[in-house]
Amino acid sequence: MLTIRLPTDIESRLNALAKATGRPRTYYARKAILAHLGDLEDTYLAEQHLTDARASDTEAMRVKVLMKRKP
Repeated sequence: MLTIRLPTDIESRLNALAKATGRPRTYYARKAILAHLGDLEDTYLAEQHLTDARASDTEAMRVKVLMKRKP
């Protein structure tokens, strides 16, 4: 179960879409979440990894240098 508060204008648009199509508002909310959750995860997790990397003592290395290293 999930409860969200939406700005009035967005809620009005969602209500109008649901009424025009005969589908429940939750159908469109679910579709929107499923369509964009992966992008949000990628963005926020990448930002967190960058923050962690900047805070660590590990020295950064250029990809070109790393690629020249022998396994």
